[in-house]
Amino acid sequence: MIHFVLHDARDTVAVVVVEGVRSGQTLKGWIMDEDRMTEVVAKADIPIGHKVALKDMAVGDTVWKYGIDMGKVVAAITAGEHAHVHNIKTKRW
Repeated sequence: MIHFVLHDARDTVAVVVVEGVRSGQTLKGWIMDEDRMTEVVAKADIPIGHKVALKDMAVGDTVWKYGIDMGKVVAAITAGEHAHVHNIKTKRW
């Protein structure tokens, strides 16, 4: 079962595509551009459509999604955590 998808292997977050992701669960992800799989262990419950962090990121780091810069980290994130508006913000403001 695929739990999350990402386009570019350099992405630092990926979109959860199933319901019911729970903390401690091993998640399988599909890297679309390379047609290969990857894994991460969820460190939080993550709703469908939200992002899971794929690597540890510090405050100020750029967040990559779909191969593009989608914002900056405003609270440290570790791989497997829920990545959303509480720890990522746009760079526009």
